[in-house]
Amino acid sequence: MNIKFDFDDILIVPEIKSHITSRYKDITLPQKLPLFTAPMDTVVDLKNKNIFIENRINVVLPRTVTYESYLAHKVLNQGSLTDAIINNNIDNEDIFISFGFDDLDKIYNGVYSKDFQRLHKNAKILIDVANGHMQKIVDYAVEIKRLRPDVTIMVGNIANPETYRWYAGQKCVDYIRLGIGNGGGCLTTKQSGIGYPMASLIYETKQIKNEMELQGNENLPKIIADGGMKDYSDIIKALALGADYVMLGSILNKTLESCADSYLFGFKLNNKWAEYFFNRKYPVKKYFRGMSTKEAQKAMGKTKFKTSEGVVRFRKVEYKLQGWMENFEHYLRNAMSYSGSKTLEEFIGSCIPIQITPSAYKRFNK
Repeated sequence: MNIKFDFDDILIVPEIKSHITSRYKDITLPQKLPLFTAPMDTVVDLKNKNIFIENRINVVLPRTVTYESYLAHKVLNQGSLTDAIINNNIDNEDIFISFGFDDLDKIYNGVYSKDFQRLHKNAKILIDVANGHMQKIVDYAVEIKRLRPDVTIMVGNIANPETYRWYAGQKCVDYIRLGIGNGGGCLTTKQSGIGYPMASLIYETKQIKNEMELQGNENLPKIIADGGMKDYSDIIKALALGADYVMLGSILNKTLESCADSYLFGFKLNNKWAEYFFNRKYPVKKYFRGMSTKEAQKAMGKTKFKTSEGVVRFRKVEYKLQGWMENFEHYLRNAMSYSGSKTLEEFIGSCIPIQITPSAYKRFNK
């Protein structure tokens, strides 16, 4: 049995020599950084989505934001909502809308109906299902692409590197989320024993992607590492191991700007008072919950609740989003300079990880 590793078990080794003299002058980062908001209703909603966009983070809205509510939010002075959809007069933001199986069936009367054409032009959707290994997801994605090849599809989550090969071979999805049970709001692995250490999962999936590219496959799905990132180094290691993007939930929930309710000493605060007390070093906290909790299921309109595989917590607000993003960019550029990478394309998947002992980890984990 091969031993798998996680982020605390590895380090990125610097290049023997680097020709980069300045991490800001010599390194170019894209306009949008390789980050996604997790589709969690204690992270992002219609009211705060622009804050993440302005801070160069890609947005995935949670299933508590229905497609109709998203359209209603976007349509301004364009006549009726139906006319706006038909005429494709929707501002095509770079935002993913989340759907479950029930949502697709309910809103579109099934993906095999012509009503699915109601999706606005170049729509980006996430088929948000806990078990991304289901044949039904591929069936939906294949039919969606047949009806609407302009639609971008994200799926997940998966916890087997070979599942990436299966999806890629179907040529029906554009992004695949990796990780089951790793996230701060998820109890799946703890309760069911199903999972795969995230660092190994990313590394082995990237190897499969490289293999398929050498075989002549083009436009392979992007890899998204989703769940369990505790700090900047975890995100950077995920990219170095081969993730095209990293999806963040807990980290963004702890920003002052997350859409979660704020509390101080058990009392709920509005945004103005939350910022006031946070600026004065009071212990403002954010409500946090996994999207499989019964509370989240209720918010999604469900009447029959499944056993919860998520947690409900209150987490201390630790930073403002802009400050966190400035630090992340600095540390990312730093890692890229050590690796001799001038672009993200050069850095992603460039790492051959070295495994370290727990004692080695404790030495630098101050």
